[in-house]
Amino acid sequence: MASTPETDTSRDRRPPPARRPLWLRLVLWFAGLIAAMFVCGALLAGYVLVVMTPQLPSLDTIVDYRPKIPLRIYTADEIQIGEFGEERRNLVRINDIPEVMKKAVLAIEDDRFYQHGGVDFVGIFRAGVMNVVKGGASQGASTITMQVARNFFLSSEKTYTRKIYEALLAYKIESRLSKDQILELYMNQIYLGERAYGFASAARVYFGKDLKDITLAEAAMLAGLPKAPSAYNPIVNYKRARVRQEYILKRMFDLGYISKDQYETAVSQELAVRGLGSEFSVHAGYVAEMVRQLLYAQFKDEIYTRGFNVYTTINSADQEAAYEALRAGVMSYELRHGYRGPEANIDLPADADEREQLIDDTLVEHPDSGDLVAAVVLSASPQKVKAVLLNGDELNITGDGLRFAAAGLNARAQPKQKIRDGSVIRVNKDAKGNWRISQMPDIEAAFISLDPQNGAIRSLVGGFDFNRNKFNHVTQAWRQPGSSFKPFIYSAALEKGFAPATIINDGPLSFSAAQTGGQPWEPKNYGGGFDGPMPMRVALMKSRNLVSIRILQSITPAYAQQYIGRFGFEADKHPAYLPMALGAGVVTPLQMAGAYAVFANGGFRVNPFLVARITDSKGNTLMEEKPVVAGDESIRAISTRNAFIMNSMLHDVATRGTAAKTNMLKRSDLAGKTGTTNDSHDAWFAGYQAQLVGVAWIGFDQPRNLGDRETGGGLALPIWIDYMQKALRGVPEQTRPVPDGVIQANGDYFFDDYPPGKAVSTVGLTQDTSGDGALLPNQPSGPVETQERQRILDLFKQP
Repeated sequence: MASTPETDTSRDRRPPPARRPLWLRLVLWFAGLIAAMFVCGALLAGYVLVVMTPQLPSLDTIVDYRPKIPLRIYTADEIQIGEFGEERRNLVRINDIPEVMKKAVLAIEDDRFYQHGGVDFVGIFRAGVMNVVKGGASQGASTITMQVARNFFLSSEKTYTRKIYEALLAYKIESRLSKDQILELYMNQIYLGERAYGFASAARVYFGKDLKDITLAEAAMLAGLPKAPSAYNPIVNYKRARVRQEYILKRMFDLGYISKDQYETAVSQELAVRGLGSEFSVHAGYVAEMVRQLLYAQFKDEIYTRGFNVYTTINSADQEAAYEALRAGVMSYELRHGYRGPEANIDLPADADEREQLIDDTLVEHPDSGDLVAAVVLSASPQKVKAVLLNGDELNITGDGLRFAAAGLNARAQPKQKIRDGSVIRVNKDAKGNWRISQMPDIEAAFISLDPQNGAIRSLVGGFDFNRNKFNHVTQAWRQPGSSFKPFIYSAALEKGFAPATIINDGPLSFSAAQTGGQPWEPKNYGGGFDGPMPMRVALMKSRNLVSIRILQSITPAYAQQYIGRFGFEADKHPAYLPMALGAGVVTPLQMAGAYAVFANGGFRVNPFLVARITDSKGNTLMEEKPVVAGDESIRAISTRNAFIMNSMLHDVATRGTAAKTNMLKRSDLAGKTGTTNDSHDAWFAGYQAQLVGVAWIGFDQPRNLGDRETGGGLALPIWIDYMQKALRGVPEQTRPVPDGVIQANGDYFFDDYPPGKAVSTVGLTQDTSGDGALLPNQPSGPVETQERQRILDLFKQP
């Protein structure tokens, strides 16, 4: 019977095909996977070799490493005072990098640097495990070599393609450079915040030190910067930087790089982080900016990349002495004129984190100024002020520390003056180290000193704080010199036959509107009053205005205007009118220093200069100043005899006249002249010794009255004295011999061609009424009355 599908069971009786064992299936599956991976890897490798590898950049940039080197500026004794360039950078060779810095970097960035070949697979695996455990990308796996590749050649975008290029470049770099060469590149190239590239520059910026001098604690803080320079910037975020520093120190200890004692010492070390803009130990911001402008005029933008080194004439000790003297003088004025109130006020949030962030942000906007530190008030009462600094330190100010700001703590204080929670105040330490409330000054000042023998500028401070006000008052401020200008009128008078013994009337003068061509003018002496006839020497000692006007009237303003050009003054800034005798023209402190140098050096006009030498990045000299020095007759401005007699009179001003405070220096070779403008807008003192001229000025940027009884002798002279006390330490005193052309008679000096009887003997003791009201000098024809002569002689004996 034929079988049917329904009844045929022969097929069902065949055994089912045998299944492969599980182990075999797993082997085959893995083999297929490996084969697929191999194929993909081969394709990827082929792509890398054929497409990506040829596109890798040349390594010439790092093999022949030539970074952009900024312009650097130094004092004469080779202390750095400035740096200009897009990148602050100091190229340091690997052998000059301290071990503590290397170990700190390796501990946090790549502890297997000397074991891997550019890509650390152990580190990648470890980072992957940690990221899985912690549930996120908590660790990276870039080696130092890969970071070098990225910093030199790649962008910072996070893509797989860039990562492959980074790995390939790492291998290529490792094949061309040694490990030490790679580490050297990294430590010189990496960006570390505040425009600092490389750890040598960062050490200068953050700690004001050479890299070779940093401590373990400082090295660990610097090593924390590469990850996120803005986040771990110790100037702005000290607390966060401190946390990372401690983590790095722990890593160094765990890796056996440091001992337990070293670790504990470093963790406990309190770091002195420098404020913004204070990375140089010598305060010479105005000097550095002057040099930058001078070089930019010649080399343009090349100055920022070619590595010029400029050596100035500045003496670092003199510069610091000038800086400290100027600030002390300004703050002394501030303390006399009362507390104005907080710099700003903020509302403190209740939330602690928000409050801390707002305080940090606010204080960053109010950077420190030398020893004047910004703080935010947390609580305030007449008995106690609690405040916090940017670094997190809290201050409790009590007692004498509150005295200056007492008016601002009074319950009835005006809103602008009142200190409250959230007020931004200034604090500094007193002589005993206790905190006290102070304030940033409104007033400005300037100081310059130079060597009168060759014009080399020894110190220059253009204002109270360069970071706050970059206007250079030494070179840019055209101000009235007041009585400090009188010596130049007196010098001109000597050439017209006057002598120190010439009797001049200190009596009233008046000029009608017709005579002045404007308003009537009745010049006055400072403090009012008149002393009557007196010798010209005494008149300069006492700075009598009416005498100066009579002298100028006698020699004529036109002659004086021409004569002062010998000292470097510009005629068009000193109109030929009688007020010129009172310093009504305008000068700069730099001009005044150069002018007084003529008296100091015996009559020669030297040109003030600042740049002594310029070298390139390899030390080759590009320029060296060779100044003409005093003694070269080609630069003579006034005669030796004129300079001698003027020095004699200015010495009396400094010892018996308006500048007699200089006697505290206990020197017999000082000379100078105070200056206060009639409206008390400017206060000056210009003085010198044979080897050093110094000029101090103080006033407001927008001229206004300095206050009652504020004079050059009270404001500017103390700055000069403070400076000279340090600058002249150890400098021997010098006396001048009487030169040819000068004779001594009747107890004073005369030009030999204008001896007593021929020299102008009296001025202003009679008045000409011929029509113009001009006061004319008496001719030396008749004696002064006996009683009047005795009174004049007595003036010579006055202290």
